Amino acid sequence: MPIYNAPTRDVRFIINEMLDLASYGNLPGFEMATPDVIDAVVTEGGKFCSEVLAPLNLIGDQQGCTRHEDGSVTTPDGFKEAFEKFREAGWGTLSHPERFGGQGMPHVLGFALEEFISASNQSFGMYPGLTNGAISALLAKGSPEQQEKYVHKMVSGEWTGTMNLTEPHCGTDLGMIRTRAEPQADGSYAITGTKIFISAGEHDLSKNIIHLVLAKTPGAPESSKGISLFVVPKFLVNDDGSLGDRNGVSCGSIEHKMGIHGNATCVLNYDDAKGWMVGEENKGLAAMFIMMNAARLGVGIQGLAIAEAAYQNGVAYALDRRQGRALTGPAEPEAKADPIFVHPDVRRMLMDAKAFTEGMRALALWGALLVDLSHKAATEEERAQADALISLLTPVIKGYGTDKGFDVAVNMQQVYGGHGFIEEWGMSQFVRDARIAQIYEGTNGIQAMDLCGRKLAQNGGAAIQAFFAMCDAEIAEAKENDGLKDLAEALDKSLAQQKQATMWFMQNAMANPNNLGAGAHNYMHIMGIVTLGLMWLRMAKVAQAKLAGDPDAKAFYEAKIATARYYMDRYLPDAGALRRKLEAGAGSMMELGEEAFQTAA
Repeated sequence: MPIYNAPTRDVRFIINEMLDLASYGNLPGFEMATPDVIDAVVTEGGKFCSEVLAPLNLIGDQQGCTRHEDGSVTTPDGFKEAFEKFREAGWGTLSHPERFGGQGMPHVLGFALEEFISASNQSFGMYPGLTNGAISALLAKGSPEQQEKYVHKMVSGEWTGTMNLTEPHCGTDLGMIRTRAEPQADGSYAITGTKIFISAGEHDLSKNIIHLVLAKTPGAPESSKGISLFVVPKFLVNDDGSLGDRNGVSCGSIEHKMGIHGNATCVLNYDDAKGWMVGEENKGLAAMFIMMNAARLGVGIQGLAIAEAAYQNGVAYALDRRQGRALTGPAEPEAKADPIFVHPDVRRMLMDAKAFTEGMRALALWGALLVDLSHKAATEEERAQADALISLLTPVIKGYGTDKGFDVAVNMQQVYGGHGFIEEWGMSQFVRDARIAQIYEGTNGIQAMDLCGRKLAQNGGAAIQAFFAMCDAEIAEAKENDGLKDLAEALDKSLAQQKQATMWFMQNAMANPNNLGAGAHNYMHIMGIVTLGLMWLRMAKVAQAKLAGDPDAKAFYEAKIATARYYMDRYLPDAGALRRKLEAGAGSMMELGEEAFQTAA
């Protein structure tokens, strides 16, 4: 059975040392996040995920969810009991507002726990994960009455939540949705239509499921400007908070998927279901994007999480499996063969995984801090700057994070050789589960277009210019440090590649928009490479300083510096190749007619 141990030491290094969360103690919510509290939350959360959730991961994959004749759904063995333990321990309340029963802690801690949950059991993590997104939308756009009625029990875990966007005939193009909302005399709406790919759409883990549903009211524009958002509970909620009649929403079927079998991905049928509008009429897409942006950051963490779980198993196998001899001579002459860990090509895959997972973890947790600062920083200017930066980075965290997370899962399967292709070893599940993260909450092509088509040009390019200025300043400072100079110079070269790619878009995208579309994926990866390089520069700076003052942790900090050097040597050069691909433009990509793609008989 695959192993998983939450990387608590690395998380504490990033939160306490790189981000220095204690330095934000003057801000609301941060005063509670002392190093002792952080260590306790991270340690105990990691223990819960490693001991309670990880053993259920393979069970969930093998059993899947079961839909019964009455439309009810049961989750795999152990899920319900684990969810009750999760709820009782209050793990789902960490970052939610205290007035709704949350602990009001910074999102940084919530994101750290999210990684542990997804790494130990991605399917399980989607049940509370979707709930968090629904809570965010209700807090931002729901009426005070709606918040009081639903949010308390969603925060506590008594009820869960979903987001309902996709329909059989439309995915990203939400303007095409057909689900209808007919106004009723009592102020409610009758919701009718079919939604597909609804994660956690029906299950036995909670007493109620609060669906947030996109639909169109009579006479609404036939475009994305005519979409409204509705809250539609599985069971109607009485004025005293008790549950009433079953609503007109049912699970028609469970999707048969490549992975994440332990999560109930449902076709939901709405038949005059009673719902209430959230926010303004025809402004539902803006409300749903609050959920989407939260979910996209969460999916980026899933890419990291599966990569980490696969990496841990790849390392364990490489140290145990013996095959051949080291190229420089037998590493263990007394044995018949050396561990495959000694072979450079195996080490390449392991080092690629280590450099990505630790760099991506730093980026995800820094992103979480930016989310916190966008709401809680001391000045309006600081809040706006943090908001602009996390908006810019969100498609990178989701798109680059899940692309590379999948690559790591595949490479760790490769470390196992033939055993990686055999289900009982568990590596196949990591690959299958990781694949969905590149697809849902907006495919990675959509993320790339969001980054290049919207975020780069927003407010006259202010966000990307601020990002460049931040990188320039940190690189310049590091160049003055002899121990960091070579790392800073390498990052500077890759940053120059991103700047050139940005300028090329400015000069060539307006004349031919296909040039933007053809290069967007390359640009997203360039920015991912550069941003993780910035994280490694920051981590190396901290490790260098700590190395001099904490001899007991020498091995940890030396490994950080060595891995930073590996990242700069082996990841950063790809930025130049990607820029050259981007600058090839759309010509050769778009010139062939469709008949050229069809194989002749």
